[in-house]
Amino acid sequence: MRPLIQYMEYFEELTSLLDQEQHYDRAQYETLLLKSSLQERRAQGMTWFPISIGESELGRGDYLTISVNKVNNLQEGDKFRFGMPVSLFSNHDPEYDRIDGIIAFVRGNTMRISFRVDELPDWSRRGKLGVDLLFDENAYREMHDALRKAKELKSAGQQGALIRQLVGEQVLPAAALQQELNYTNENCNASQNSAIQHILSERPLSILHGPPGTGKTTTLIKGIAALLKQEKRQILVVAPSNIAVDVLTERLDAAGLSVVRIGNPVKVSSHLQELTLDAQMETHRANKEAKDLSKQARAYTEIAHKYKRSFGKNEREQRKALFDEAHKLRKEIERVQDYILQDILDHVQVVTATLVGANHFTIRDRTYATVVIDEAAQALEPACWIPILKASKLVLAGDHLQLPPTVKSHHNMYEGLNNTLFEKLVRKYPAEVSLLDMQYRMHEQIMQYPSQALYQGKLQAASTVAGWTLLQDSAPIEFIDTAGSGFEETQLDSAIFNVEEAAFLRKHLSQTIASLAAAYHEKPFPSIGVIAPYRRQAAFLKEIITEDEQLRPFAAFIQINTIDSFQGQEKDVIYISLTRSNSGQQIGFLSDVRRMNVAMTRAKKKLIIIGDSSTIGQHPFYQGLLSFAESTAQYRSIWEWV
Repeated sequence: MRPLIQYMEYFEELTSLLDQEQHYDRAQYETLLLKSSLQERRAQGMTWFPISIGESELGRGDYLTISVNKVNNLQEGDKFRFGMPVSLFSNHDPEYDRIDGIIAFVRGNTMRISFRVDELPDWSRRGKLGVDLLFDENAYREMHDALRKAKELKSAGQQGALIRQLVGEQVLPAAALQQELNYTNENCNASQNSAIQHILSERPLSILHGPPGTGKTTTLIKGIAALLKQEKRQILVVAPSNIAVDVLTERLDAAGLSVVRIGNPVKVSSHLQELTLDAQMETHRANKEAKDLSKQARAYTEIAHKYKRSFGKNEREQRKALFDEAHKLRKEIERVQDYILQDILDHVQVVTATLVGANHFTIRDRTYATVVIDEAAQALEPACWIPILKASKLVLAGDHLQLPPTVKSHHNMYEGLNNTLFEKLVRKYPAEVSLLDMQYRMHEQIMQYPSQALYQGKLQAASTVAGWTLLQDSAPIEFIDTAGSGFEETQLDSAIFNVEEAAFLRKHLSQTIASLAAAYHEKPFPSIGVIAPYRRQAAFLKEIITEDEQLRPFAAFIQINTIDSFQGQEKDVIYISLTRSNSGQQIGFLSDVRRMNVAMTRAKKKLIIIGDSSTIGQHPFYQGLLSFAESTAQYRSIWEWV
């Protein structure tokens, strides 16, 4: 852990960095959204237009919740997620005909939005309606609040002990470091058992370091189950993204644990939906009373709305009386819902949420004996402090040698908010780190260079995967060097791509698939991933491969995308187009070897890397990769094909 800055207190420094990120993020939002046309906003996934309004109801706190549906453009993707702020607008006068709300649910082409009003304004009944995604101030507000509270609690005696230990102002207790337990699960390897044993100890901090393919999530789930069996106290499990939370929720449920998911899942799964807090409240035995009361309140409200705008004193008083009765019923509904909410949260074993969702109003005031943060190496540190403040014991799981967090404002990939809490603690407390050293994904030669370059050569390949290859193939790795071929990169509007390299990859892929088709005519066809570090190169590869008539019959087996999109996935065959080829040896963010680690370790049986050695060879990581390929007779020259 780098020394604390002398001129700024720890949380003041983080607050300053978060301020920079917020200002930069807001400026990008204003440029991309506020200055874009309606069509551009829709293309960017920031707007639904046009929409139709469905059912509406008044809920907790007199919030009006409406359902909206896309009318057309049903296949367009978007960035709308649970809890994000939105603005309902009319194209009659989109600057003034607006009302802001919060997404209560979104899936496919349906969304529910909550507004702090009794009824929608009159303008909602004229013109076509749409929904804009707004800048998410709430996430930043929650992170700022967490940093402020952490700074205050840091000096609060025993209550602030964990905070002081994490920021380096107090060492971990020596007694906790010496404790030993005997935990053995026959379905786990030695390093996994050791990691779970650490989690079960009385140590306030456990760090689970899981390189690619080592079963990090499996180990974490088994560790949580063992901890619940040992302590029988509720655990909060969080992750930076909704997708990661969905995976954890499903895996915890499959392990036989009772779990409630705070928030709205991204994954389209009816069973996952059943695990949400909303769904469990809906099916709770006491919810019939709330439904009956809600039906009565809705009836009163509907009668009240039938009164015309021009009515006399008696009508006005009767309308007010109806609204008052509906309001009283809603208060009673809230009392029943509060009981249901507390009953569910008091009896469930595991609560899952995103980092920011850990401060959702339903669990805001709850604390936990243990908080688990998965994918912690991809999490912004200020967001991590939201759940940490609820913890007595902290378990972090991740791999700081894979994808880092998304930081928009700071371009040095190892400083500022890029320097995660996970990585700081790995450096400061190596004794608390449990490295999972057995991987179950890759041929041992595919694993060998990432292990040597990044994991001090500690990774081993399980016997089930160590020697597996494609049928009729004896070379699990190929590095194809394009040096001297004239395959120069192109830069256009800051986007980088390499037309000739992409064309060669398509040609090589065609040859590979022809060989595979002959070998696998009676067996399941291998999965293939085509990865490029640059978005424009990935898009170009997708275009030319999709249009290739020879490859079209195999389209279902081929996935093409950027490195970040392949995180957590694995394929039998992986192609990597390094893209960069220039006389100045400029490699841009290829120098972030964590991304290349992710790309290389997606491959199970075959890894094919295409790149220009004269451009990348000055960087130590790629210099080592070239030497490794040569030493294992897996280096090829483009001139063998040209």
